Amino acid sequence: MLSSCVRPVPTTVRFVDSLICNSSRSFMDLKALLSSLNDFASLSFAESWDNVGLLVEPSPPHTVNTLFLTNDLTEEVMEEVLQKKADLILSYHPPIFRPMKRITWNTWKERLVIRALENRVGIYSPHTAYDAAPQGVNNWLAKGLGACTSRPIHPSKAPNYPTEGNHRVEFNVNYTQDLDKVMSAVKGIDGVSVTSFSARTGNEEQTRINLNCTQKALMQVVDFLSRNKQLYQKTEILSLEKPLLLHTGMGRLCTLDESVSLATMIDRIKRHLKLSHIRLALGVGRTLESQVKVVALCAGSGSSVLQGVEADLYLTEFALPFLVGEMSHHDTLDAASQGINVILCEHSNTERGFLSDLRDMLDSHLENKINIILSETDRDPLQVV
Repeated sequence: MLSSCVRPVPTTVRFVDSLICNSSRSFMDLKALLSSLNDFASLSFAESWDNVGLLVEPSPPHTVNTLFLTNDLTEEVMEEVLQKKADLILSYHPPIFRPMKRITWNTWKERLVIRALENRVGIYSPHTAYDAAPQGVNNWLAKGLGACTSRPIHPSKAPNYPTEGNHRVEFNVNYTQDLDKVMSAVKGIDGVSVTSFSARTGNEEQTRINLNCTQKALMQVVDFLSRNKQLYQKTEILSLEKPLLLHTGMGRLCTLDESVSLATMIDRIKRHLKLSHIRLALGVGRTLESQVKVVALCAGSGSSVLQGVEADLYLTEFALPFLVGEMSHHDTLDAASQGINVILCEHSNTERGFLSDLRDMLDSHLENKINIILSETDRDPLQVV
């Protein structure tokens, strides 16, 4: 009898220990979380015109127990955020895009900022950084096409240079010059890394000096070398480029393993995006039975990314006329005239479904340290009626 009473105790203790353990892993410091989010998809991949990163920050320190994912942050979504007691909103589209001159109760975007700060809720937006990322929105969109190989249409550059500095200076020092003096001078300049090796010019032994320099250091190096005519006249200055990344960038050019009819591709895209209707512009001379082998796609407004790309089908959204001066309409006509079919899915329909995959990926990336929830009220503002 005694042993049967004792038996449940270890189980209860283990259960309590588990709760304590989970509780200890149920939050992250905001700065640590932002660093992890940047590791997941670097903000350096975002387009230069975009407004990404932390847009609203509560006074520090700020800890995050619940991360809330949404495609758009509207006032209805903000109500849901506050009801679910989230600490940080990840809004794919930046709710703050154009500069705000004041924060009042007059406009809905200003009210979002006020309510976020009053309730100590941060707002973070990755937008085009997630478009470009290898595991981002465009890759998710490509999954709906069927088995295919894909590559970015416009590859991103690496966040950093392969070496220190963005310029390389190369020159030779011969036996008549004081090598130690030259080396001491260039090594004394901040922002310079130095390598040297033996080199032969004709029958003469020389030392080849390679300097990797920052922009500021380059001016000092040139100033030093210009004082020695022999060194300066044989100096080569190279501007280094950040290398292009194989799987990162805007848009995707997808080659299907097997061609399918346009009708089949339309069905696949509807299923993937959970849409009952899409808009289709048939290319000149094409029918629903025409074969599709190559698809060029871009989530969001992709007319500038897809322009001039050779493909059987373009998949993107239709940008609003007042944003692009009707260019998307003319781009559609241009593509169709070249025999390219065009599928338009409205703006957020090519993006919103990605959030479910994102939740799973972030759970894994953040090692389940915080709760991650998906908005139930976020939806496309446009409906087909």
